[in-house]
Amino acid sequence: MKLNLKRPLVIFDVESTGLDITKDRIIEISWIKVYPGGREEQRCLRINPDGVPISPQAQAVHKIPMKELLDKPTFKQVAAELAQVFEGSDIAGFNSNQFDIPMLAEEFLRAGVNFDPAKHRFVDVQTIFHRMEPRDLGAACRFYLGHEMENHHAAPADTRTTYEVLLAQLDRYPSLPNDVEQLAKFSSRLKRVDLAARMVYDAPRTRVTTTG
Repeated sequence: MKLNLKRPLVIFDVESTGLDITKDRIIEISWIKVYPGGREEQRCLRINPDGVPISPQAQAVHKIPMKELLDKPTFKQVAAELAQVFEGSDIAGFNSNQFDIPMLAEEFLRAGVNFDPAKHRFVDVQTIFHRMEPRDLGAACRFYLGHEMENHHAAPADTRTTYEVLLAQLDRYPSLPNDVEQLAKFSSRLKRVDLAARMVYDAPRTRVTTTG
């Protein structure tokens, strides 16, 4: 199916030196610009992070070595060109509302280039995925156990189904460790200071951040 576009849509993704949008830098940006009528333009730029080191965690994900960036332009040097790419367009990405767009906006700000979010509409494909494919216990029951859950939100049924889903996950994924200590590490998204996760440690640094 073709997108019904009234103006261009820029689908983009960035790789960076780390996850801190205020301190880290974009080292690669790729985009496909789709115009009404279906014409596409695709490009990818690598960017010198201007002295900001690549964190080991980020390096393990994108595997872009610093030595390949040293002769590339800095973001400030390509900022005007990139602004033209996004000018008059809407913007899409995967988890882009949470990471890619804020990271891009910070880079434009540092470069002294105006990037006004009010001039764009943002489509986050990950959000669409999560809203259209629920990830609740009932969905897990259908996916892993192959049947609808009975007495959903009744505590005994919820606990039994949770246990059965965990066993099914161990059967389905041979790489999943059958060890509670390792499962706890694998299933933890935040390094918590307190149990409610009102405060968490930033990764990869140990700085404490409040969550609300």
